[in-house]
Amino acid sequence: MTADAGTLPGAELLAMLDADPQGWVLARAVREHGRIVDFEIVYINEAGCRLSGRPREELIGGRYRRLWPETVHDGTLPLYCEVVETRRPATHTVYHDRHSVSGHFELRVAPYGDGIGVRFVDLRQVTVTPPSAAGTRLYEVLDAAFDGFTLLRAVRDDAGTIVDFVCEYVNQLGAKLAGHAVQDVIGRPLSVVSPESWDNGLIDRYRGVVTGGEPWREQMAYPEVGQVWELSIARAGPDHIAVSFREITNLIDQQRQLTRSVARAEQAAARATTLQTVTTALVAASTTAEVYAAIGSVLRPSAGGQGLALLLRHDDNLRLHYHAGYEPDVVERLLVLAMSHPYPATAVARTGAPQYLTSLTEFRAAQPDPAAAVPAGGRQAWAFLPLAVAGEVLGTLIVGYTEPRTFDPEERDTLMVLAGLSAQALQRALLFEARTSMAAALQQALLPSVLPQIPGLRHAARYLPWTHGVDVGGDWYDVIALGDDVVAVVIGDVAGHSTAAAATMGQVRNALRAYATERHTPTAVMHHANQLLLDLHLDAIATCCYLELHRREGTVTAVLAGHLPPMLRTTAGTTVLELRGGLPLGVSRNAVYQDTTFLLPSEATLLLYTDGLVEDRRHPIDQGFDELRAALQAAPSLEPEAVLDHVLSSRVGPQPRSDDVALLCLTNDTPAALPRTARRRFRGEAISAPAARRFAGDLLAAWRQEPVSGDALLLLDEVITNAIQHTVGDVVVELSLDTDLRIAVSDTSYQAPRKRSPAPDSENGRGLHIIERLATAWGTDPLPAGGKRVWFRLPRSA
Repeated sequence: MTADAGTLPGAELLAMLDADPQGWVLARAVREHGRIVDFEIVYINEAGCRLSGRPREELIGGRYRRLWPETVHDGTLPLYCEVVETRRPATHTVYHDRHSVSGHFELRVAPYGDGIGVRFVDLRQVTVTPPSAAGTRLYEVLDAAFDGFTLLRAVRDDAGTIVDFVCEYVNQLGAKLAGHAVQDVIGRPLSVVSPESWDNGLIDRYRGVVTGGEPWREQMAYPEVGQVWELSIARAGPDHIAVSFREITNLIDQQRQLTRSVARAEQAAARATTLQTVTTALVAASTTAEVYAAIGSVLRPSAGGQGLALLLRHDDNLRLHYHAGYEPDVVERLLVLAMSHPYPATAVARTGAPQYLTSLTEFRAAQPDPAAAVPAGGRQAWAFLPLAVAGEVLGTLIVGYTEPRTFDPEERDTLMVLAGLSAQALQRALLFEARTSMAAALQQALLPSVLPQIPGLRHAARYLPWTHGVDVGGDWYDVIALGDDVVAVVIGDVAGHSTAAAATMGQVRNALRAYATERHTPTAVMHHANQLLLDLHLDAIATCCYLELHRREGTVTAVLAGHLPPMLRTTAGTTVLELRGGLPLGVSRNAVYQDTTFLLPSEATLLLYTDGLVEDRRHPIDQGFDELRAALQAAPSLEPEAVLDHVLSSRVGPQPRSDDVALLCLTNDTPAALPRTARRRFRGEAISAPAARRFAGDLLAAWRQEPVSGDALLLLDEVITNAIQHTVGDVVVELSLDTDLRIAVSDTSYQAPRKRSPAPDSENGRGLHIIERLATAWGTDPLPAGGKRVWFRLPRSA
């Protein structure tokens, strides 16, 4: 964008900017002695006024330092200066929660004459709409995994009584089954979308699940349309329920047909008992292996056959999936059959019509070519039964008999019912395995596929799902290379076991990765993640442990948000780290997070984990800590994979487990540099002073310099406070321990501190006097890239 920053662009461009739903600002640079000191707004569109919460007349002609003073210290104003001076566009993400501006913004800045053009987007309004890739995958899973699925939120009156529900999500088929379009259901009250829920009692079921927490499942008949439905209701949060529903009319019809067939003939009473046994066995089967086991152990003797084979369709072939009582040569010929083969099973699979062969003569007549025929084996009669569900033929069930046999109508009915029940059980099992596969794929998609290789830092991770079927857990881990020998390590746990928990986990993980990559401090990373989780209104809670490892220093800065602390194994032993804690993410907007810095010696092992490893309602956490500490100490290797194998084989924590488990193990192979040195970058804000004191205090304690810690922190406070007050941008604190203790604070200002003579009653102007009195030496050095470094020395404690 090129133009004179003091003049507005042409009418066509202005119309385009005015129509943009996102904010646009044009501003000219304000210079003093040739140096940019501020920016004056010459244009802002309506969207920009709305996002900033101010009228246009209040903004035009205003300057950034007055309108938005926070931009001076959060890096925004220096970035604008850089764009003007380098003529290179830039993108910047910033979070504000103050009276003058509130939002999580992405700023896209381009030079505009001697000024800038800025397009800014409030990310809180676009994080969910349009949905992220992980969200899209999640909705695709929900559309594929259920007949109908909806998520309802309870609506309460002033007394707290549930008076209605609002639909927050419904899949495509769910909306269609309800006779509506998706857009006509989401966001609308149940009383409008489905008023019959008050007549059939479903509203009371919904209320009961929300208040009591117990899932509910039942079959409901609708005689007016001739359908039977199975409804499942489960609580999905304090005020949410998930409802899935599927039509089971065919299953009910099969059961009714079975009952009528048995009732028609007194001699079929024994068969009814047999069929019930088969039904019970097949209904209890969840996987295809369990269905095959039920068919072999229950259905084959119930049908009176001495041999049984089950073939399923695969494109233009029938393939053998299960057999019992068949000879090896027969099995070999049945492994794969072309659909054009004359064997009767192929015709049954094509047409869906059963065939009953009462003798060996009929069997041979069906296959006139002996060379291509499937052998009869030891059988002389066969029932070829279609495995059909809702008009779809899955394959053929073959029951063979060692003697010639006539199949009377009652027996044929019974065999068809057995085949129908087998087909339904098999279809349910195939769908269950497909759902399980989709859930596992979703879980893996939300976890990092490959962790980055970090020189000098070995690592290994494990995720152990406890949930079954389509449930997905919320545990996650991540390793993020930040450059300059700095690595971020994260582990966390979103409460719950559902697709919603997994989706929240994906959003929190991506947010943490984004904030970490922007090189926010660990406390700022956790603060912004907490604010974002609350802004998204997901009604979710997550615990998290975030570590920033400085490999060559051998130091780690950690922040906890309601998460269990890591364990550290060194040559001195294994211990649970004592870290400052904070509230879980998503609990309170006023949550405060404080970091802790500790040493990570060479050949030390650090273990991060989620609470499912060490505790549940049956297993006290102290006992779990003791078990984990003993297992980590006894691990025979420094190799992270071997450490995790040893821990998981040591029966740590509750057995059997009742929660998902994530573990992340790291071994440091980088020797700490000498002399001991550590540095951290802090934002040029008032809150950075106590953060710097925490960092220095933790480090001095770890270096066993407590005798000089009081003087060191006092002098550091004087120097860093002065730097924050008189500079724009970040400050860097560096500690070095050699023959003495050296502490330095670097900033971007060229102005050296000046010694003043304060009045007796003045509280200011005494900093350098204190430094001269306590330090053995101090000074100021210019930095090659600009700015200065103020340093002081203190005697090293023995």
